[in-house]
Formats: sequence, structure tokens, C-alpha cells
Amino acid sequence: MRHFQRAGLAILVSVAAGHALAQEKVKIGVIVTLSGPAAVLGQQARDGFNLAVKDLGGKMAGRDVEVVVADDELKPDGAVTKVKGLLERDKVDFVVGPIFSNILQAIHKPVTDTRTFLISPNAGPSSYAGKNCSPFFYVTSYQNDQVHEVLGKVAQDRGYKRVYLLVPNYQAGKDSVAGFRLDYKGEIVEETYMPLGSLDFQVELSKMASLKPDAVFTFMPGGMGVTLVKQYSQAGLADKIPVLSAFTVDESTLPAQQDAAVGMFGGSNWAPNLDNPQNKAFVAAYEAAYNSVPGTYAFQAYDAAMLIDSAVKAVKGDLANKDAVAAALKKADFTSLRGDFKFNTNGYPIQNFYLTKVAKRPDGRFQTEIAEKVFENYGDRYAKDCPLGN
Repeated sequence: MRHFQRAGLAILVSVAAGHALAQEKVKIGVIVTLSGPAAVLGQQARDGFNLAVKDLGGKMAGRDVEVVVADDELKPDGAVTKVKGLLERDKVDFVVGPIFSNILQAIHKPVTDTRTFLISPNAGPSSYAGKNCSPFFYVTSYQNDQVHEVLGKVAQDRGYKRVYLLVPNYQAGKDSVAGFRLDYKGEIVEETYMPLGSLDFQVELSKMASLKPDAVFTFMPGGMGVTLVKQYSQAGLADKIPVLSAFTVDESTLPAQQDAAVGMFGGSNWAPNLDNPQNKAFVAAYEAAYNSVPGTYAFQAYDAAMLIDSAVKAVKGDLANKDAVAAALKKADFTSLRGDFKFNTNGYPIQNFYLTKVAKRPDGRFQTEIAEKVFENYGDRYAKDCPLGN
């Protein structure tokens, strides 16, 4: 009799524990840039993430989801303070963000040292792809070099002999040059590093007009890209020197650049016209919800939410066992908007990369469209140095 009583009590305790778990919310902190010239990038990421949570019915494994959003203001010191608030005050289970690599380098250690999972929906510096990889860090975008490698290969394949490089002076800018140089073997006629946030490119445009390179490679995100493209067009260079860019002409900047950007090329892991059912549904839902065309920031954040959902489901909502959650995240058991997707040993994706071209749609909106596939199932070159293994 006592045996049955104990068994019944155990069942009741188990049910009560499961009920209590279901009552606890899955708390997710989203830290992105929501002010200043680059605010549109963070807004896209925030909106893409929130759309995914909405599509999930606001729940993961039966638990309500609470999303706490913080603006890092593109200030590393301030970002550390904000992320500590998410960890200590809000007690989040996951941190999603940021947009910029210099912010990621500031918050990576404070987050991972607490054994909290950090999911980057955009920044993917080389710093954490090799020997400093972490079981608490996952990237749903790319390793920074890779998008720029696309442009270097295209420049090489198209026979451009002389190229001008123009990038911002921070980690992602340096990674972009490293990526471009991997496949490009021609002459670099000029290599200019601009202060982050620069909005005047007249000196550089004069140099381009004088040097007459075969192409310009540039990485200028957010407001920097908007200004550069407008000034490039006003200088009369758009019809003379082709632009190969990353994050300079995309769905975050095109509403401001408009016709000045049409025909410019980019490197990407995705485009709004990528032809698969899940992506078509996402683009339609995003445009309906936010009245704008989604960019990579939005899609990668949407995938970040779906990644977290897959892990929470795999552990049946029990996030206490960190090793089990890490293993579930590593499996990436969800349908990515980009199609084929899996994690490399270092928590960075193995995926396809494309050359994209800016087009004006029949409805008057602007978007990037896939011009050609450049790399297939491509993993980054730093993964071999990650000690985590398979």
C-alpha cells in the first residue's frame, strides 16, 4: 500500500513540477541598436524576432514567451550595462543580439560567463569562430568574412584587375577586407578605413574618380551606406565604376537610397525573393505587419527565435540542464527561411551564399534579388581551430 502511495505521490510531484514549469515564462533579452543612424538595422532584427514569436503563438514548449528589448545605442560600455540588466534584473534565459561586432565583443564574455546562451542574429566576428568558440554562443547569420568572400570571388571571376576598398574602421570592417582578399588576387589601388559613423565621403569619391578602378568594394552599414550611395550617384560614378558591396545596399537602406542603388551588387546568404515556401510566407507576413521589405537582419532574427524554440521543445521546456540545451541548439532542428542550414563545430552556420542585385519591384518598392549562387554549403575557415568538435 505504501509503495502505491509513494508512487502516487511521485506522480503528483512530477505533474506539479511540470505544471510549475509551464507557468514559468521563457524570458529572452533582445539587445540591438535602436537609436542613431543604424537604428533601422536593430528595428528589423527586433521586428523579425517578434514576428517569429507571434507565429509561434507566443509560446515555446507550452511556456509563455516574454521578450525584453534593450537598445545598445551602438556604445560598447553602455551595452555591457544593458546586458547585465537583462541577466541580473530580468533573469533572461537567452540573449539575442547584437547587430554590430564591436558590441558583440563587449557583451560576449559578460553573457557567456554566466552560462547564458547568446544567439547572434547578425554580428559574426572571427574572434569567436576559432579557438575562442563557446558552447554558449551561436550565430544565425554567418562568419563576417564570408559575405565579403562572395564579392572577392565575383571580382576575381569577372576579371577586375584593380579594386578600391572602402570600409569602416572596426572589427567587422577589418574582417570584410580579409574576406574579400581570400579569393581576389588583383591590385588593391586604395584601402581606406573610415571612422564608424562617417557620413561624408567626398574625399574618397574624388580619389575613386582619379584612380579609375575597375570596381569599388565597400561595406557601409546603415546610415553610412545611405549617404555613400547617394553621394556616389551624385558624383556621377554609378554608371562608370561598378559597386560590389555588403550591407551597403540592402532592405534596411534601400527605402532611403531608392533609384540611386538600383543595379548595385551585394553578397548575402539570402534575399527576399529566395524561392521556398517558408520564405515566401515570412516575407508576406513581414510586409503586412511592418509595411516594409524585410532584410537579412529581420530574417536572421526570425531564424534565431525558431532556433531557440527548437531547443526549448527538445528539452521539453526544462532549461536547467545547460548541456542538454546546448546540444539541442547545436542540432538546429528547425526549418530555416534560407533553406539548408546547419551549425559547424563552432556554432556558426554552414550555408549557401549568393551575389544579389538591387531591383525596383512593380509595386515601387526596392529589394535585393538573387543574381547567382557563389558558394554552396559553405563553412567558415576558422571552425577547424574550434576545440568543441562535433
